[in-house]
Amino acid sequence: MASEPLVVILIGSPSDREHVDQIVAVLEEMNIECVRRIASAHKTPQRLLDMLAEYEVDSRPKVYITVAGRSNALSGIVDANVSAPVIACPPIGSSFAGADLYSSLRMPSGVAPMVVLEPANAGLAAAKILGLSSTEIAEAVRQRQEEQRKRLAAADSELGG
Repeated sequence: MASEPLVVILIGSPSDREHVDQIVAVLEEMNIECVRRIASAHKTPQRLLDMLAEYEVDSRPKVYITVAGRSNALSGIVDANVSAPVIACPPIGSSFAGADLYSSLRMPSGVAPMVVLEPANAGLAAAKILGLSSTEIAEAVRQRQEEQRKRLAAADSELGG
């Protein structure tokens, strides 16, 4: 298999596509390969486990990003079955006044996905993790941060600062 780092984005439902597109945009901006897959921990658990087994034999550096709302079993099952870091990036639903977020924040002992609520920041977090083993990705992160600083300085100048 290739040695280029990989981000595996696992989506619980096709309705979360817009959320995922924001993650992918950041990864593509930094030339990080990513794959998007749909599998539900509740509705297709065996399919999910088969997918994870497929990616786990791939020895290249990777990060998993899970996108699932409501009862976020997806992040827990993924984290419990992989050795790479898992970032949970749940879409916040309006139906439960944010209470559905608790299923992402509280996991059982030994299950430790990180939670990043902003989709673009989930992509950035994955890039920072992969940057630990890739100088190219680390440099792309630094360039992105520098561009952000320049935009803020320009905005400050426009205000007369």
